[in-house]
Formats: sequence, C-alpha cells, structure tokens
Amino acid sequence: MDIIFINHRDPFHPNAGGAENVIYEIGKRLKEVTWLSEKVKGRPDSEYIDGIKIVRKGNKFTLHFYSLIEAKRHEIVIDSVAHAVPFFSYLVNDKAIALVHHVHQDVVKFELNPILAEVVRLAERRIRNYKYIISVSNTTKQDLIKKLRVDENKITVIYNGVDHNKFNLGIKSEIPIVFWIGRMMKYKNPFDIIEIKRRIKNKNVKFIVAGGGELSTEFSKIAKEEGIQYLGKIDEKTKIELYRKSWVILSTSFIEGWGMTIVEANSCGTPAIAYSTGSLPEIIKQGINGFVVPYKDVNMMARYIDYITEDENIMKELSRKSYEESLKYDWNKTAEEYRKYIENIYYK
Repeated sequence: MDIIFINHRDPFHPNAGGAENVIYEIGKRLKEVTWLSEKVKGRPDSEYIDGIKIVRKGNKFTLHFYSLIEAKRHEIVIDSVAHAVPFFSYLVNDKAIALVHHVHQDVVKFELNPILAEVVRLAERRIRNYKYIISVSNTTKQDLIKKLRVDENKITVIYNGVDHNKFNLGIKSEIPIVFWIGRMMKYKNPFDIIEIKRRIKNKNVKFIVAGGGELSTEFSKIAKEEGIQYLGKIDEKTKIELYRKSWVILSTSFIEGWGMTIVEANSCGTPAIAYSTGSLPEIIKQGINGFVVPYKDVNMMARYIDYITEDENIMKELSRKSYEESLKYDWNKTAEEYRKYIENIYYK
C-alpha cells in the first residue's frame, strides 16, 4: 500500500509536538509511507527519516492547496487534523482518513479572535464529510459525535502508544519534584501552576516547568519571582530524565485529546495530577496512576500534591501502579491496529 500522512509539521519543525510524534511512531512501523508537511527553514524539500519519506511544500496556508494535489497521487491518505482545519482530501480521494487528535470547537476561543474562531469552527465541522475517521480516544470520539455531529459508525478509536524502551523507570529525586511540560498557550493554563504552588503545604516541593510558546516570556518573569524553575523548551533526553526524577506530572490543560505526557510520565513511574478534562479521566485511574480534579480546582490540586509528596511510600506505590498502567499502551500494538484498519479500507 502507498500511504501518505498529511500534517502541517514534521519532526524537524520548531513547533513539532504530540501530533508529529504520533505520525512518526506509526509511520516508521508501516511500509511505503510519505509524510507531506510545510517547509522548514534549513531542511531539504525531501528527505528520509527512519524509512518515512518527508516531503515539504508551501507554508501553513498553501499546504492545504498542495495537499489536494498529493492526495490524488497516493492510495491511502491520512489527514492529521491537529489544528482544527482539515485538509479535505476526501474531495479527491475516496480512501481518505481523518486522524483526529482532539476537537477544537471550545479551544479556539482561547487563541483566536471571535470572527476567526467561528471560521475555524465551521471548517472543523467538515470533518463529518470523511468516510473514515480515527479518534485517539473515546473522549474525542464523543466530542466528534456531539460537537461535530459525526456519524458514530464512521469513527474507529485507536489509542496512541508509548515507547517503553525509551520511557522507562529511573531513580526518583530526594527532594520531591512536580513537573509540568507543554506548550505555553492559553488553553494549557500554565499560570495555574503558580496558584497551585502557592497553596501547597509541603514547602520542600520543587516545581519545574518546561515548554516554549507565546506565553513563555511572561511566564518566565513570574516563575522566577515565585521560585519555579522554568526551563523553556527542552530536548528529549532532558524530558525523560525529568519524567524519571519527578514525583508528580502535572496537567492544567483545558482539553487534551490524548494525554501524551501523562502516559510517557507513567511509563517512567511518575503519577499524574490533572484537571478532569478531555481524555485525561479516560487515561488516569483515580488513585492508581494519579488523580483528576475538577477543572480549575487549584486547591484540590495542591492537596493531592501534598498527599503524594509528604509520604515517600505513597509516592512509591503510585509510581509502581503508574508504570503498570502504562503497559496497556505500546506503539507496536498501535501501529498494528493502524495497519489492519488501513488494509480493510484498501481492499474494500
């Protein structure tokens, strides 16, 4: 089979994140995979990475034009809808699949002006025109049905995985570390970290925050005043080291279609504390691999941090259970599910 993934960014894009990791992990496990993305400064128009052919054309706007041309040339097209507006490959290829990471209907109000937000919402609703849709979680599936009026029969849920050879157990720090990692964007609520820190009783806890984005400069100034170590964007090695050392991974996001950082941290034996939003209640089993709290309940967040960090035995038990829970997710299993799903469409 000749498969093409279409996604705005590739792994070398300066703003590459979770969606790009998903495509990379799946693509390198399949055969004859092309990945179309926008051009990246300093990178060639075409190159191979772990068997995946990367093709770069246009920018974040014109890529939508090039995507229709490329979609005609391949047998199977997987449109990665990572930024709300789909690529509409179903117009030129009847074997086009929409890969939906999360539904943006309620998120765009945080990042866009009201007029543009409504335009994006309308465009996202066109996802329902695809014949085939992959959702990364049951939560995203329900959002597709309720918010975009997608026919339930079109949707197949395939969970993302984790690389257990890469994300594995390490030695916890002597001083409790609470780690937050993500894009510095409004819907991720990074400033909630400050409110949470102010409320914890265990003053031995160290807060470490990582991630770049539009709020970086503002957050950096306040973090310094509040005694929070802000690292900015970090490399993969540093991220894994912090997953292993930390006692808690923290998530304050308004929505997560799939909590990639939660599963990665769990795989390193680190329990999560997160708002009960998006797929996080689906991934976090209360009292097993972490805790979920009502959205914006910073007081309860602080109480759970104290609960875990004031007793090392509690942390160790949650660490063990977190690792065991992470074993449900594996990229080899995920890629095999994709292969079977794609073959079923190909041979129809």
